[in-house]
Amino acid sequence: MKPLRVQFIHGLEGSPQGAKARLFAEHFEALTPAMDTGDFAACVELHARTLMDFQPDVLVGSSFGAAVAVDLLRRDAWQGPTLLLAQAVLAFDPQVELPRGIRIWLAHGLRDEVIDPEASRRLARTGTPELVRLIEVDDDHSLHGMVSSGELVALVHELCAAGPPGPHRP
Repeated sequence: MKPLRVQFIHGLEGSPQGAKARLFAEHFEALTPAMDTGDFAACVELHARTLMDFQPDVLVGSSFGAAVAVDLLRRDAWQGPTLLLAQAVLAFDPQVELPRGIRIWLAHGLRDEVIDPEASRRLARTGTPELVRLIEVDDDHSLHGMVSSGELVALVHELCAAGPPGPHRP
């Protein structure tokens, strides 16, 4: 069985050497491109090109990276299973809604002091109800507990096993 391919979009404080990126690299065929988080449009373009070349099974975005992931979904650069971690999407566009017809799961720590978990609750009410899932955990913004416990790895496997509602490669 071939390993799952995971494309990870790190947050403002993250990097390809960060805890989540290392975790994904250890458990999956993973790619975490380094990006200049000071240029949102360039981040979106970098990941759009990477999606075409790498063709992951799942896209994971963390905080700022989740905003990049949602922009990729809205542009139809990606239509597959997507995991948003402690998403900061509404900080960039308070009116944004998740696109319909795409399996999108959101994980958010209830002790997040950077992004209010209510933002993920609000975003999870958009999109296609049977494809959108909100997972609230007793954790902080960085989701240290999910990373150290292996729960994040299990969540990626579960999301992929749920399967895409349609074609998941661009």
